Amino acid sequence: MRNSARPLGCVWPARLVGALLCLAVAVIHVADQGGFPGSKAPRYVAFLYYALEAAGVLTAVLVLARPARPGWFLAMGVAAGPILGYLLSRGTGLPDYSSDIGNWTEPLGLLSLAVEGLLLILSVSCWLSVVRRGQRG
Repeated sequence: MRNSARPLGCVWPARLVGALLCLAVAVIHVADQGGFPGSKAPRYVAFLYYALEAAGVLTAVLVLARPARPGWFLAMGVAAGPILGYLLSRGTGLPDYSSDIGNWTEPLGLLSLAVEGLLLILSVSCWLSVVRRGQRG
């Protein structure tokens, strides 16, 4: 007998939480850059922030609109991208950007990691659920 429970990727509460987490990632990064347009330097770091913020808003809309692969796949990127950026900027540093090296306990950075970690767990779970059901777009 087939399980009648709806997969996580298709339930409204998971989509709502995913969208809110995507928006939270965007808001945290706007706050971290000092508002919009912000003052992050070097310039490529500022552009990465803008791209992440736009992706967070777009992804929130996609995840709310329908439980399909593209939204959850993008949500994985919205979560994993800044986690990687956090690790690189605090570890080895980035080209022309070394002010955060060793700054592992910055409160906004830790909040960001928590939000992104939750989003990554949720988005991977939902994406796999949608893939198993065969929903494409």
